[in-house]
Amino acid sequence: MRFVVLVVVLGVTASAQEMLDRVLARVNEEPITLTDTRAALALGIVERPEGVDPIVSAVLQLIERRLVLAEVARFAPPEPDITSLNGQVTAIVSRLGGPQQVGALEKSTGVGDTQIREIARDNLRIQSYLNQRFGSSVQATDEDAAAYYRAHLDEFRVNGELIPYSEAAPSARQKAAVERRRAVIFQWVRELRQRADVVENYK
Repeated sequence: MRFVVLVVVLGVTASAQEMLDRVLARVNEEPITLTDTRAALALGIVERPEGVDPIVSAVLQLIERRLVLAEVARFAPPEPDITSLNGQVTAIVSRLGGPQQVGALEKSTGVGDTQIREIARDNLRIQSYLNQRFGSSVQATDEDAAAYYRAHLDEFRVNGELIPYSEAAPSARQKAAVERRRAVIFQWVRELRQRADVVENYK
């Protein structure tokens, strides 16, 4: 899912920096800056869809992340365990290119080890909250599975040959359930945005 979605986006939105940075959006008066956006792209906490301006896409995802984290803060899911947190930190640093790249990122954006650990914590808290609110999975009916199969035939080919639905049904049902859960969460985030004060300055 794209949530990519920071209470203080990447910990680098202090007023002193705002004076030197471009504010691309505000969510309930809190800024999302160009530096925040570039750091999010470098850390892989937002997706890079093909054919879309990466900055614009990242800003939209950070707006959503901010909105979701505000909900997380309201309901306070359990804190992640240390093993999961350390694993998430390792995954983020790996996407960045390894520990040797952290210093360069901190120099250019202000995001270092402390902020990366907070981002990892937020990732896990978001995941925990979404699983708590929407379940870790959504049930898909036989009709959902069949419809998914028909709409995504290329996903059910092996060496160019289409797998019969009778064999592909379990996989199609699982994929349909993932798609349904994504749609439910998308609608929820859309409603959060409608209730929030969001200003976009990047256009």
